[in-house]
Amino acid sequence: MLKNIKLAFLTTGMALSLVGSLAHAEVLTIGRSEDSTTFDPINSTQNADNWVFSNIFDPLIRIDKTGTKLIPGLAESWTISDDGKTYVLKMRDAVFSDGTKVTAEDAAFSLLRIRNDEKSLWADSYQVMDSVEAVDDKTLEIHLSAASVPFLSQLALPNASILPKQYFERVGEVVFAEKPIGSGAFMLTKWDRGESVVLAKNPYYWESGTVNLDGVTWLTIPDSNTRMLKIQAGEIDAAINVPFSRISSLLADPDLTVHLDPSTREDHLLINHEHAPLNDVRVRQALDYGINKQSIIDIVTFGYGTIANSYIPMGALYHYDQNLSRTYNPDKAKALLKEAGVHDLALNYIVNAGDEVDEQIAILLQQQLAQIGVRANLTKVDPSQSWDMLVDGDYDISVMYWTNDILDPDQKTTFVLGNDANMNYMTRYNNSKVTKLVEQGRLETDPAKREVIYTELQKIAKEDVNWVDLYYSPYRNVTRKNITDFYQNPLGRFFLEDTVKK
Repeated sequence: MLKNIKLAFLTTGMALSLVGSLAHAEVLTIGRSEDSTTFDPINSTQNADNWVFSNIFDPLIRIDKTGTKLIPGLAESWTISDDGKTYVLKMRDAVFSDGTKVTAEDAAFSLLRIRNDEKSLWADSYQVMDSVEAVDDKTLEIHLSAASVPFLSQLALPNASILPKQYFERVGEVVFAEKPIGSGAFMLTKWDRGESVVLAKNPYYWESGTVNLDGVTWLTIPDSNTRMLKIQAGEIDAAINVPFSRISSLLADPDLTVHLDPSTREDHLLINHEHAPLNDVRVRQALDYGINKQSIIDIVTFGYGTIANSYIPMGALYHYDQNLSRTYNPDKAKALLKEAGVHDLALNYIVNAGDEVDEQIAILLQQQLAQIGVRANLTKVDPSQSWDMLVDGDYDISVMYWTNDILDPDQKTTFVLGNDANMNYMTRYNNSKVTKLVEQGRLETDPAKREVIYTELQKIAKEDVNWVDLYYSPYRNVTRKNITDFYQNPLGRFFLEDTVKK
């Protein structure tokens, strides 16, 4: 097997030769708070992974820069049968970064894997596929068990990107997760865990002539202040997740450009429903009443945020603007805790160390919860560790965030309310009525009826307090002035193939 791996990577000699000349190439360096966790798309749900996946892999269908339209990806065209159950996609002429052709067989392999693999965190959204078949090298045919409005959008999910079947089967999933091959604008040349992900331009990229950069290096810099100092000193070209407190000073820096791009980001307080007494809805409601969201907007986001009232963000399809938003009411919170027979409650609060915003929110929530008799014990961990702690259930509460990856609300709804594979975003929330509604929403084809279903889901989620909605905010990124066309669309994709470094 090791011999095969070596041979496979000899085919990418052109890419590897670029590594040695990066000092003389136009390489964009981006500082971020978290490292990648894997390069196997089906085994991740994290933005730190997905935003790099979009540089390396291609899905069948893409989402445009506005984040509102589906456009061709590896599938240059498609047709849908009148009953909505049969999709026929025509593959474009494209090759992977090792020079091998992208075929319909690769697409069938990738879609069946995201549906069937026991490690897939996205399996539920693809169970609607009855069969996936490569009719020939250029034709992919998908049969659904029922018409599904969000299915076309699901094909644009970065985690459903098309992988090279032969290479994957030769090296296996463990090796692929560290040494991937894709058909995207860039390809992985080096991954130093905890430090950097180095990408080089894919010489075989199907949109020839469109990639301006020779490479991209994602640097892991967990401390927000350090990232900002490095961008100001010109040590890096770009930094993402700018602390709200630094926006005004960065805007005043003539050498920098601050990007406040529209987003689907929602920050929320995850709650582990398996840990008593958090399994009592009254306790969860008490936490919601005990948190002053407006103070987070004023003190932490400096007014750049907006109070969140639903897991579906503002501006997204079927967002219910009139959804309940519990206003700060510590007396109500205390009464609910008393009614539940809870006193001297201590909670293990996992905080991403070095993230200025997360740490500020943690201190604020710790103070506010103390006023209702709840002690939040802050446990600061490296961002690369916090995800594993959520998966293992080694937490009570933790502030995390989500950005939509597809246009349809089915993705987030399935993942946070109606999906057992990931324990509903690690909250362990479980409501059988909600699970059925999620499935109905996916299969309902009447837009008006779908809106009713998603409105009901938003109401129930708020009543049950699956988590505590905190705030919506724009993406907050910064670049040096010599960087142009650095853009992140509302669904989080960085269009680095368009970026120019002058």
